[in-house]
Amino acid sequence: MIQSDFRTDFVREPGALKHYPALVLNADYRPLSYYPLSLWPWQEAVKAAWLDRVDIVSEYEEVVRSPSTVIRIPSVVVLKDYVKPQKRVAFTRFNLFLRDEFCCQYCGAKGDLTFDHVVPRASGGVTSWENVVAACSPCNLRKGSRSLRRSGMSLRKPPRRPAPEQLHNVGRKFPPNHLHESWLDFLYWDAVLEE
Repeated sequence: MIQSDFRTDFVREPGALKHYPALVLNADYRPLSYYPLSLWPWQEAVKAAWLDRVDIVSEYEEVVRSPSTVIRIPSVVVLKDYVKPQKRVAFTRFNLFLRDEFCCQYCGAKGDLTFDHVVPRASGGVTSWENVVAACSPCNLRKGSRSLRRSGMSLRKPPRRPAPEQLHNVGRKFPPNHLHESWLDFLYWDAVLEE
């Protein structure tokens, strides 16, 4: 490894600093998304603050240094300009699983999921929000390319196109493994509030 490669690797991934993500809030102080949680690497948060695109709400104790400046790493930033939420939810594998709360819509199993066409494609079924559901492999194999009636199976709930707010609320049921204490005032997970 030549010296310039080492410097580039160090700047891109300094070991002690790579675990300081910043929670990104919209201008209304709500997270841009809950699942996945809207987080930026510390480098992006520092850059956005330097370019005056965000206000820093909270900081870590850790600092980064340049030859002329010392900056505390932001832990919570709020965008200065409001980002309008999307009106439609993209039809993606991830969003489908999120809509179905990461469980099989036939048996309720969680874990290794695939997707299934309720009306099989062989019978004219289309790939859409209203015809595709999350399914575990055993249920998907059991149903095969038969209709629900012919397979003797039923759905836990009918598949529908989710509104962005519905998907946002489902995402709140799945908090990440790590929540920094400075983020908690801005995240409203399904927890009972103290009186």
